[in-house]
Amino acid sequence: MRKLQMVDLKSQYDKIKTTVDASIQEVLETTTYINGPKVHEFQKSLEDYLGVKHVIPCANGTDALQIAMMGLDLKPGDEVITADFTFAATVEVIALLQLTPVLVDVDMLNMNISLDGIRKAITPKTKAIVPVHLFGRAANMEAIMQIANEHNLYVIEDNAQAIGANCRFSDGTKKKAGTVGHVGATSFFPSKNLGCYGDGGAIFTNDDALAHTIRGIVNHGMYVRYHHDVVGVNSRLDSIQAAVLNAKLPLLVSYNAARQNAARSYSKAFEGHKNIVAPTICEVCDCHVFHQYTLRIIDADRNALMDHLQSKGIPCAIYYPIPLHSQKAYADVRYKEEDFPVTNQLVKEVISLPMHTELDDEQIKFITDSVLEFFN
Repeated sequence: MRKLQMVDLKSQYDKIKTTVDASIQEVLETTTYINGPKVHEFQKSLEDYLGVKHVIPCANGTDALQIAMMGLDLKPGDEVITADFTFAATVEVIALLQLTPVLVDVDMLNMNISLDGIRKAITPKTKAIVPVHLFGRAANMEAIMQIANEHNLYVIEDNAQAIGANCRFSDGTKKKAGTVGHVGATSFFPSKNLGCYGDGGAIFTNDDALAHTIRGIVNHGMYVRYHHDVVGVNSRLDSIQAAVLNAKLPLLVSYNAARQNAARSYSKAFEGHKNIVAPTICEVCDCHVFHQYTLRIIDADRNALMDHLQSKGIPCAIYYPIPLHSQKAYADVRYKEEDFPVTNQLVKEVISLPMHTELDDEQIKFITDSVLEFFN
């Protein structure tokens, strides 16, 4: 059996080495390292894949979120609602822009932002909602957009973990996660479903004026060299990373399918177990692309299970061990523990198993057998 990895980038690279190497070599030979043809090629290909009018590549996923908020011209003190149970980058950029983060609880079933939590958190100062498509599962964007429209709020989708997931609507239509709100942001960190070999990110929107503003922001506020029309930053996707992404984007559908198949095998092994709550898998839509495969362990010692798996050479992780409202940087007297019952429970129960495109049946069986062995 191949050595188990949380994310097996080496095995994935071995399968696409010829294509990736040729794409990178083209950049090296043309020496167009910044805003070269590979970046523009990737931008257009991603626009076509997502069905969105504008993709603006940038340096990383955190920048993508920050620049999206800058493009909306939010003002210091404006309140931005987001989920308490997620990675800190989501709230980090809100604070960096001197906006006011408003953390709300999540839904136990899908671990995405609670709709009731959003409704209760809205005040006259609220200007935006940032749903996070956590672990690869699309949030309920139809309901979120309805709330936003009722209160005249912007929606900024944090799509760092769910590129390729579909949001399904009650009329039967589907849109890609990240393209439903006013603006979306994603990350191409190497472990993502579509990852480069360094840092990278992108912003999505169907709003022509917003796209124009964002294109200036990512490039020092310039549309014409040395003419700075807006306050900007330096955040550009370099051509070598675009070359890698060009090679991998045509494989994203198959990559996500491989993750979904692995998730089905995991969940089948855990079906009906009294101590294990596996992610629900929707067979009629692609709403979950399994950036992570995350279990809830109930009435058992989650940390002891983690030790057991690691002793057998099985990597695993806890995403996320501390709620954002409990982090020193984001603590606020407004927050009460009783406001976050689901998040406070999840941080004690969740554990993520290896999830990547190269998982095979032998590896999955060894992992699931080892999990079940712990409870016997």
